Amino acid sequence: MGIPRTPVRGVAALAALAALSLTVTACASEKATGGGGEASAPSAVGGDGVKTGPGVTADKITIGLMTDLTGPYASFGKSLTQAQQLYFEQANAAGGVCGRQLEALVRDHGYDAQKAVAAYTEIAPKVVALAHVVGSPMVNALKQRIETDQMLTLPQAWATGLLGSRAIQVTGTTYDIDMINGVDFLTREKGLKSGDRIGHLYFEGDYGESALNGSKYASEKLGLTLVEQKIKATDQDMSAQVAAFKAEGVKAVLVSVGPRQTASLVGVSLAKGMDVPFVGSNSAYSPQLLPTPAGPALLKDFYYMTAGTPISSELPALKKLAADYTAKYPDTAIDSGVPAGYSAAAIVVDALKKACEGKDLTRAAVVAAHRGQSAWGEEFGTIMDFTTFDRPASLLSYVAKPDKAALGGAVVFEEATTSDLAREYRVPVG
Repeated sequence: MGIPRTPVRGVAALAALAALSLTVTACASEKATGGGGEASAPSAVGGDGVKTGPGVTADKITIGLMTDLTGPYASFGKSLTQAQQLYFEQANAAGGVCGRQLEALVRDHGYDAQKAVAAYTEIAPKVVALAHVVGSPMVNALKQRIETDQMLTLPQAWATGLLGSRAIQVTGTTYDIDMINGVDFLTREKGLKSGDRIGHLYFEGDYGESALNGSKYASEKLGLTLVEQKIKATDQDMSAQVAAFKAEGVKAVLVSVGPRQTASLVGVSLAKGMDVPFVGSNSAYSPQLLPTPAGPALLKDFYYMTAGTPISSELPALKKLAADYTAKYPDTAIDSGVPAGYSAAAIVVDALKKACEGKDLTRAAVVAAHRGQSAWGEEFGTIMDFTTFDRPASLLSYVAKPDKAALGGAVVFEEATTSDLAREYRVPVG
């Protein structure tokens, strides 16, 4: 996606995905029309002495969610949206924020930048912040307007091109940092050494290019030869790419594509006798892949790098979230979108609470309150520094591994670490 996390190869797998997409669309359609009241006045001081602006009235704070409920990341978008709605519901039950109740205004862009621009035009006058925007192409299309509007925005995307804006908060690591930490993992745990060849399959565009910056840097520093294979997001069959990697004798493959392409890559590789470890970006994996024909290959020797703690971990906050989400949405599978969405909602609400302390709920004040936090997120397993916006909020990457039996379809294979290479690396901005 410049982002996560969805599904595949084979007729059975495609049929399963079609059914999943229909289910997601049907279930989510009811939730994609929330809110929609009149825009707030540009700026005013309420009876409680709190300065307000767009998205804030005397009794309500409206927060935007610009998601994908009908496109390639529909499953992830549904999880994000429902997790954030759960967080706002719980916050409201606890008294809301600044004496006001929280309301989510949800719009589906279907992973289409033009639709995202139209959705932003509609909801921007009505919201104080955007608790998530799925996809870096959408955020990039809106970046200038977000900055002008001083709209605190949390992308669900991790390309380095999203850094450099005071209003836009990329959570956790960026794709290049994850790939640097991933190459380090391969050298420590999978025997990769100087002189070896390593493949990298990546999408054209900011997601793939960001990840490639990391793999190039790490390969050069460690004396590895990088074999690149760039594809379009519309490419489905990875047979040609597997043949190219096999011909070059790669000892491992980095994967910065969508889950559908990941499934084809690992499935074809194993079928063709290329039995090597694979390390993916966080957007390359979805638990919906496990019941498909690609499942056995993914379970064998596939890993992915992520700043977000898998929800199967023993962290009390994540165990409680899993229980609460299951109680609220008993018929919905849990994936990485649940902790990602819930924690992003918490980031926005914490900024609102801090802004309330200064009796100023204007957008600029919310952004300033957010940027005052230097160590946020311990309860969710990833401590982030929000005080600067020209570098990632964290350099720590977990190594996660698919697991059929685990909640969310993955377990922590290696606890979050930062490689020496990642500390030395200078992330390109903007």
